[in-house]
Amino acid sequence: MYERWGKRALDVAGAALILLLAAPLLLAAMLMVRLALGSPVLFTQPRAGRGGHSFVLVKLRSLRDGPGDDAARMTRFGRWLRASALDELPQLLNVLRGEMSLVGPRPLLPSYTHRYTPRQALRLRVRPGLAGLAQAAGRNAVPWEDRLELDARYVEQVTLRGDLLIMLRCAWLLLRRRGATAPGHATMPEFRG
Repeated sequence: MYERWGKRALDVAGAALILLLAAPLLLAAMLMVRLALGSPVLFTQPRAGRGGHSFVLVKLRSLRDGPGDDAARMTRFGRWLRASALDELPQLLNVLRGEMSLVGPRPLLPSYTHRYTPRQALRLRVRPGLAGLAQAAGRNAVPWEDRLELDARYVEQVTLRGDLLIMLRCAWLLLRRRGATAPGHATMPEFRG
């Protein structure tokens, strides 16, 4: 019952409340992005949502424009922005639009979906989330195989209690500024299957 009705109600109420409370912080972060990186302030990218349907994810931009990989374009400010997860705040709009949930597997690129094993593809049965079981286990420091297994486990057992615990664990990691990058990478390496 929670997964069908209660989860969406919690998503809408939670996202609206967080947006209201975090509005000054979000506006300040947007101004800092504009000053540090120029425009555009927002980064948009197609991601695979529930059922594999594509939607446009919205984030604050954290990389410089120009040639090179993420490591070459990452600035000190961009690292701080990602470690604090302030770059993710605009995704609350994706939650309000019903494309995402507060808790669920993180939305990945549509090009990854054909690389999933049948078990990994379970992640597409639910709305992707701002926070997920894999993020609670260490964010981007969790290797792909483990991350996708945690996503599958989440899908098999969605509960209100579980979602609340995931949000608390993710908040704790954010406060400690842990796991924003994969070991040896500026962000997260490509998922190759």
